[in-house]
Amino acid sequence: MESLSIAGRRIGPGEPPYIIAEIGANHNGDMSLCRRMIDAAKACGADAVKFQSWSKRSLISTAEYQRNTRYVTGNAPTLEQAVERYQVTREQHVEIDAYCRKQGITFFSSAFAAEEVAMLEELRVPAYKIASMDVNHHPLLEIVARTGRPVLLSTGMATLGEVERALGVLRDNGAGPVALLHCLSIYPSPPEMVNLRQMATWQSAFDVPVGYSDHTLGVAVPLAAIALGACIIEKHFTTDKQLEGWDHAISADPAELRAIVDGGREVFASLGTAQRVVSQAEVDKRRVFRRRMVARRAMQKGERLTAADVEFKRPGTGIQPDELDYVVGRPLARDVGFDEELEWTDLA
Repeated sequence: MESLSIAGRRIGPGEPPYIIAEIGANHNGDMSLCRRMIDAAKACGADAVKFQSWSKRSLISTAEYQRNTRYVTGNAPTLEQAVERYQVTREQHVEIDAYCRKQGITFFSSAFAAEEVAMLEELRVPAYKIASMDVNHHPLLEIVARTGRPVLLSTGMATLGEVERALGVLRDNGAGPVALLHCLSIYPSPPEMVNLRQMATWQSAFDVPVGYSDHTLGVAVPLAAIALGACIIEKHFTTDKQLEGWDHAISADPAELRAIVDGGREVFASLGTAQRVVSQAEVDKRRVFRRRMVARRAMQKGERLTAADVEFKRPGTGIQPDELDYVVGRPLARDVGFDEELEWTDLA
């Protein structure tokens, strides 16, 4: 299996999990808020911040806008108003890219149309994300693939066959290394529907690095994904879950993102190797934690030992319990007292 690299950071089996703070549209069109979110993601230890590159024209049809669809109930704006407010303009893309470079955190985005791929190419983004909604958008996949950059492909709503065809389109058109992101496109995702074990299915079927794009609440599921081998975690991120907008309520706040970053590193470090290894530190502990042979009663020189004459207590520095068969029937070389530790030299 090949690994991939984003802005010099290697990603794949054997590498620490790559944590993406998905700001998406949570900036709400406010560049001051956007910068604060970038700063917060950087402070939490995220490897990258990801945005969504779409416009009012490229994402949704006029007829759908006219239906006055609302993605959020209550006093939220109409769909058309929200898309117009939350879209990231070309000038804002330039500003975000420059700010991320200044702050030392990787920036990339999900592209939704050809013109947005062209714009992101001008910014020389290090990778592309393909949203779950576009797994079957082969014309877009071809355009992204021709950039030759690494691609993260989300699998929400997709069948194995659809993912196989998408990978074929990407590879046939020259894409860089591809990673799949297991995903459940339900917001928020009920943990019992996430099926993290499907990550092993993706990896077995396609022999590519596999990560997890998370829409659950909290941090338990992404940490479990890392324990099951996810090499990428993408999590929606906000500085305030109470802000107006589509995704704030399901997003991680800074405390949760920090828990994913720190906890993910610890989980990864704990995975180790499938080979059974007893560390030198544990070998040293044997001398303290294991048991050695002691006399159950006072005995005289020449008496032949029986199993009933001895027992085993800490520390584990002498004759071990699994060596009892080599002791039974042998005569003592000296007198021993009750509870006295026995050595091999005490046996004739």
